[in-house]
Amino acid sequence: MATVDAVAADPPQPAFSATTGVGVHNAYEKAKYPYFADALDSGAALLELDVWTNVFGSNWRVSHSNPFGNDNNCENAANADQLRTKARNQNLGGCLADIKAWHDAHPGHRPIVLKLELKDGFQGKNGRGAAQLDALLGEKLGDALYRPADLAGGHGTLDTAVRADGWPARSALAGRFVVELIPGTVEEGNPADTLWTDREYATHLRDLAAAGRLRDAAAFPAVHRAEGGDPRVRYADASIRPWFVVFDGDASAYTGGSVDTGWYARNRYFLIMADAHNVVPAIDGTNPTEAQAIERLSLLAGRHASIISADWYPLPRVLAAVVPRASG
Repeated sequence: MATVDAVAADPPQPAFSATTGVGVHNAYEKAKYPYFADALDSGAALLELDVWTNVFGSNWRVSHSNPFGNDNNCENAANADQLRTKARNQNLGGCLADIKAWHDAHPGHRPIVLKLELKDGFQGKNGRGAAQLDALLGEKLGDALYRPADLAGGHGTLDTAVRADGWPARSALAGRFVVELIPGTVEEGNPADTLWTDREYATHLRDLAAAGRLRDAAAFPAVHRAEGGDPRVRYADASIRPWFVVFDGDASAYTGGSVDTGWYARNRYFLIMADAHNVVPAIDGTNPTEAQAIERLSLLAGRHASIISADWYPLPRVLAAVVPRASG
């Protein structure tokens, strides 16, 4: 079994999709990190934020279970000197301000995926739609964003680009953030909501590309939840399928035997496996031993995960670990 020290450094010049890192579920929660800057300091490959957009509150709110206000460790820092000095419980713009302040103080930092779960989906009619999210992300993070247009290059779709050229080297993504969007639990459980975040944002990407404005897009929609075969066939509109190259679901479902995870690696798609601790044999979801967590990382890298996530915030050496992802 590899030791933590042996896997903590990135392999030389691998593609972003050819490695496996470790993310933190709901990294905005104060019980995990007093400030979001602490989450950024953790070394994690992915940090998750829950976002609410409904009409019962203003702006983009960041909270786990309060849809009306903010409950988080973000402080809306204007610069690195203000990190860990201001009042917390800020909106998404405040969280992004902290991220930019930290970014400016850490040039060349590791690539970081910012996973946004839109708990109740977009609310375009209330000024919180896909275009408004693009504008907010662009305003706050600027050139630190790695955008869909960057991946697409001269190709017509993201799928064509990834199949032809793959993702850039990790070194080329130093100092950049990749924003991933998934539908939220409230949205997915709402029978009246027939336009979930994934389909809405993929349609947005398709339409921007058709208008020659793909550069406006700031995020990558993910196909949420594991399925066998190509899970994009769930989308009745085949024209949006090529705009999904990120996939996100439960690690146990991906590794349960019904999903060919090698398909993701062969096509150089980005595969995020959540709740990594629940894969049999289950280990502690918060504080396993480092050896247990590294063994789980190695196991799921072998099952073609790009990032695994859990609540392992007490284990910074594990969070900073990056190992080779198994090829298809």
